[in-house]
Amino acid sequence: MVVEKGHTLGGSGNYIEGAFAVDSFMQKKHSDYHLTKEEALNEELTYSHYKADTNTWKQFLDGSAAIIKWLKNLGVEYFDVEPLGSGARTWHLFKGRGDAVINQVLAPKAKEQGTDILTSTEVTNLITTDGQVTGVEIKDLKSSETTQVSGKNIILATGGYLNNKDMIAKYTNYDANQLIPVNSNKNTGDGLSLAWKAGAQRYAMGMAMLFGGYIKDPDKPTYVYRYDELNGAANQQSLLWVNETGKRFVNEEVVDNFAEAGNALFTQNEFYTILDQSTIDHLQNDSLYKAMGTYDYHDTKLPHLQEEIDKELAANAKYLTKADSIEELAKKLSLPDLPATIKRYNQLAQEGKDVDFGKQNRFMVPVENGPFYAIKQGVGAFCTMGGLKINLDNQVLDQNGAPIKGLYAVGNDAAGMLIGDTYGPNMPGTEAGYCFFSGKHTADVIANK
Repeated sequence: MVVEKGHTLGGSGNYIEGAFAVDSFMQKKHSDYHLTKEEALNEELTYSHYKADTNTWKQFLDGSAAIIKWLKNLGVEYFDVEPLGSGARTWHLFKGRGDAVINQVLAPKAKEQGTDILTSTEVTNLITTDGQVTGVEIKDLKSSETTQVSGKNIILATGGYLNNKDMIAKYTNYDANQLIPVNSNKNTGDGLSLAWKAGAQRYAMGMAMLFGGYIKDPDKPTYVYRYDELNGAANQQSLLWVNETGKRFVNEEVVDNFAEAGNALFTQNEFYTILDQSTIDHLQNDSLYKAMGTYDYHDTKLPHLQEEIDKELAANAKYLTKADSIEELAKKLSLPDLPATIKRYNQLAQEGKDVDFGKQNRFMVPVENGPFYAIKQGVGAFCTMGGLKINLDNQVLDQNGAPIKGLYAVGNDAAGMLIGDTYGPNMPGTEAGYCFFSGKHTADVIANK
């Protein structure tokens, strides 16, 4: 039985683009692919400052290629395997994203084999007997009727706690008001709270999967900008970023590693992307300055960029400001340092060397020809990773490190074993890949008891 509190199955997994693996049949078709399991393991351990669990990573790496093939055999279709930004070629991209994988392949297969899938139903309690989890209490969210269901094996797969502002404030160093969740909006830490109440160890809290800047619009749902051209231009083209006073604060090429970009942006209280009309015209009519970070942006231009801008301005979008001069833009947004910043930035662009932050000159796009635009942003995030400590059978561990019988965790709830304080897009698709791997692995463990 699968219990889903939302109206539809899949949650944030419906939006994933692809999954990680090493040495898959798809990677072996690329002559430029040379990554080994040992290299991947060493890089991830170093990236996490050895906060990642070595054996968990080894197990994941050893089984990752088989998961890609297993999904294909079930009927999952792929575009290709690609890198992300400056990362390795580990991102196995799904046709139809995770939605197609979950709702067109996995869920129908599960139903064929007798799986009951309950939507609009919430697990309100784990039933324990003598320290062992023996069932769950569930609540029908439409009728408010509660039912107890016995079960020898309970698997938590609730996607973390990104949408729980109280937990973000309590367990992380992120500003919950600046953090913009871009997901299903259902990841409120339910599984973690249930497990902690049952005696589970709280483990590896404090990491959200950041992906750099994201349009901060108080009047619209966050998901509407996920594949928006203006959002892509503001956050993935290494254009000029300034903080709450109008000062530049980082080499904007940091967007090539979106997790590092998110970290850099959190050093400021507010930040904006500044661009001029010439930049907009270039992106729309000529070419991108750099390839976009997801496969939805494989086009070489942003053909609807001006249309989007005009539409948002007509709607008085609060995040977007237009002015005929830099001085006027600075006055409208109370950015006193902006005129001096623009003057310095343009000077460095003309001289051909960014001596302030070291950005390559081809990305030092001048801000010279009005009108001028400022896009206010927050820091986008897709999920949290961590909360429960598990063993190699994905059993949830108690305060003493012993398994809680009958209780397992997979996906985001268990993925604190994989990371330190920063998600690594250097190996893109690792969390999505771990969701598939840990789910199947846990099912195999239970089936082979």
